[in-house]
Amino acid sequence: MKFRNLATTLLLSLGFANIALAGSFDLKGNLQAQATKSIEDDENNLSSLWLRANIGAQYKSESLDGLIMLRVFAPEFGNNIDGKNYDKILADLYWVNYKWKLGEQTALNFKLGHWKTDWSQSTHFGTYIDKDLSARGLWMRDQAHNAMELGLKHGLSQLNVMLATGDNKANTGYVRVEENLKFTFPLELKFAYRTNAIDVVQNTSYITHRVATYASYSFIPNLRLYGELACFYTQDEDLVETLPNFVQKDPSYMNPGEAWLPFYVGVEIPTLGILDNLMFEVEYIKDRDELSSKQPNASELAWTAAMVKKFGSSKLQFSVYSEEELNDIGLAFRITTTIR
Repeated sequence: MKFRNLATTLLLSLGFANIALAGSFDLKGNLQAQATKSIEDDENNLSSLWLRANIGAQYKSESLDGLIMLRVFAPEFGNNIDGKNYDKILADLYWVNYKWKLGEQTALNFKLGHWKTDWSQSTHFGTYIDKDLSARGLWMRDQAHNAMELGLKHGLSQLNVMLATGDNKANTGYVRVEENLKFTFPLELKFAYRTNAIDVVQNTSYITHRVATYASYSFIPNLRLYGELACFYTQDEDLVETLPNFVQKDPSYMNPGEAWLPFYVGVEIPTLGILDNLMFEVEYIKDRDELSSKQPNASELAWTAAMVKKFGSSKLQFSVYSEEELNDIGLAFRITTTIR
């Protein structure tokens, strides 16, 4: 994307703010750098390295919220085309959310656009309702959706029903339902269901059901126990996969009649102010080595330890984690500095 396209997008964002004078309009931005190192990787100084900037604008009012965020990578961390490096600019987030109050404890909202969901904590495991089990995460287990969503908030409950598409004709996609419960005491529960129901309207496709639940309980500040459990199941059907309108299984490793039951448990412990967060997590997926041909020796167990420390407008994150096997150690570091 050329610079003038970026400038045009930001000007449109500013124009959006001028129209919406009744609410608050703020520019947002941060700079992030991340490096990872696999102990097994002795051919490189670092296993991965990137530097990026996030910039955009957010609008808030009683009846409407909106967000536009761009993600910018330098040429060395961007696109390589015909042997040359080019910068990469992504439209990372862009959505509007219409809101209506129906009473003292009840509200309705309608969200439209491109946004992300994330259930993770130390963010190496979890968000099973959306993520591919064969890919482990690192600090962001979020999943992007091109969707419209209806939300109902009543008391302690926030119910969201999403209809998402995977193409520009809405011939593929899924239905996602999520219930969030935040109690007056330090307990939080989430429940979600997702299925690729849109795939079968115009196409031949297997139906996969995903169910996930998450729980978190804080005994005292920074002493918390949490975890997530999910079940994936693909209906046992006899389909002709060579048909022109056949859509690949979602996820691709799911076979008819097959089920997976991933879960992880984590604990956050206080550090007497030395760190802002210190978390340990253990994940178990039976027969994990069958999920991906790229990890034929993957252990069923996996672990991670994550540390977070804030300095003014900057946040430092450091993780130690197992890779393919339990004794394969990976290290990761990220610093995020908020400009506005």
